[in-house]
Amino acid sequence: MSQTPIKFAYWVPNVSGGLVVSKIEQRTHWDIDYNRKLAQIAEHAGFEYALSQIRFTAGYGADNQHESVTISHALLAATEKLKVIAAILPGPWSPVLAAKQLASIDQFTNGRIAVNIVSGWFKSEFRAIGEPWLDHDERYRRSEEFIRALKGIWTQDNFSFYGDFYRFHDYTLKPKPLQQPHPEIFQGGSSRAARDMASRVSDWYFTNGNSLEGIKAQIDDIRAKAALNGHSVKVGVNAFVIARETEAEAQAVLEEIIAKADFDAVNGFSREVKSAGAASPEGEGNWAKSTFEDLVQYNDGFKTNLIGTPQQIAERIVALKAVGVDLVLSGFLHCQEEVEYFGRRVLPLVRELELQAVAAKEEAAQA
Repeated sequence: MSQTPIKFAYWVPNVSGGLVVSKIEQRTHWDIDYNRKLAQIAEHAGFEYALSQIRFTAGYGADNQHESVTISHALLAATEKLKVIAAILPGPWSPVLAAKQLASIDQFTNGRIAVNIVSGWFKSEFRAIGEPWLDHDERYRRSEEFIRALKGIWTQDNFSFYGDFYRFHDYTLKPKPLQQPHPEIFQGGSSRAARDMASRVSDWYFTNGNSLEGIKAQIDDIRAKAALNGHSVKVGVNAFVIARETEAEAQAVLEEIIAKADFDAVNGFSREVKSAGAASPEGEGNWAKSTFEDLVQYNDGFKTNLIGTPQQIAERIVALKAVGVDLVLSGFLHCQEEVEYFGRRVLPLVRELELQAVAAKEEAAQA
């Protein structure tokens, strides 16, 4: 197990409807005042990252959406240490626009911006905004070129690049980002194409929620491929956290979320994402095997099973770390109050268990 402490990120609720597709009460709001306060709570609680969402159109409860780069900058301005990951879509964004925006924000915020390259899952959204919808593996091929272009623009003067999707001729960006060699680059996915891309170009790989065995299989695959490419990649996993004083209380919340699921919205979301997931040649992309209950939380966050008492959740987080997870990307029902509770009741237990694991390893080495 790595001696580096596992990191924590939270999903920014910059779209309406909260983080579950359910009619249960969610004391979570998408407006800027709520999100500024949430960022400050998360920073104080010990979270290292926040991830903003990118949506251009309504659907599945997300009737209103604040743009991701804009709100990321606003949250950075309201905090001092938190890093914010802005999600962007190749297609609506070009590499040069993203590079310029993020370099400026990096300058303004003392090097705290990062980017999540979303290859695309929402076909109807692309059609609505007049963007071509590429085949599954072509979307990842475009994203890889996008990342290579970003890195080149951020790290080189007189940058030239001749790809199938993007071309640059002797281009120099000034000022460049403060972070060296460049702001961290995240990506998501679960398919072979996603893992292959991460193993070549990304700093971080986000995968949807899964069982411990399913997560380990993805990590082993991606790290083996990255080693062959002379590359290293860190891994984050999605999890919806329901921490309560008793396991029964936590399970009751989960049952209520599912019982009050917005049936039509979940089924609409299911049709969209299952098409995207099954479109990978091997049929194993994000959501390809998700059930109705899984999709009530739209990144399969229930599957990771961070649902229970603080002690149970802390033990499961350390188990995730043991199979190679570097970061937990968490969602919550009532974001402000539950992020505060997580920082106060769960995170200290995680750090204690990490120290115990290191001590046990050292003791075993000396035996």
